[in-house]
Amino acid sequence: MDKLKKVLSGQDNDEEEQGIITQISDASSLSWSTRVKGFIICFAVGVIASLLSTFFLFIPGSSGITLFAVFYTFGNIAALLSTCFLMGPCEQLKRMFSETRLIATTIVLICLALTLCSALWWRIAGLAILFCFLQFLAMTWYGLSYIPYARDAVKGCFTSCLG
Repeated sequence: MDKLKKVLSGQDNDEEEQGIITQISDASSLSWSTRVKGFIICFAVGVIASLLSTFFLFIPGSSGITLFAVFYTFGNIAALLSTCFLMGPCEQLKRMFSETRLIATTIVLICLALTLCSALWWRIAGLAILFCFLQFLAMTWYGLSYIPYARDAVKGCFTSCLG
């Protein structure tokens, strides 16, 4: 009887015809309220880690800068991952690497990696702070790409201020 209902409703997809991604997605789908809660928790962890990172700037020596860079980067990564709860990881990756966001996403990922490298391996405090600042600018530009015409408005504002 269930098979007949699927055929009549146009949902006659045998499991063999479905791809592995579709099967995983169907098996692990979360309710909308769970997705929103996951988003809020993950985003809040990201914001708290980023805010907490500023307190590490007041620790003297290079260990404070290292902790600042690591916590700030962790906060940005958590904020990025929070959107996976809303649209799913595959859809988020598709949107992140779409043609309109490809450059912004690439710059964000490079800045994240360079911040961690400069803080943990190279141990150059000034470079870590520079990459944190570039990370902030890149994340802002990336976030603006989700708002229609926001990047054009920012470009226009800077053009009018500088010109």
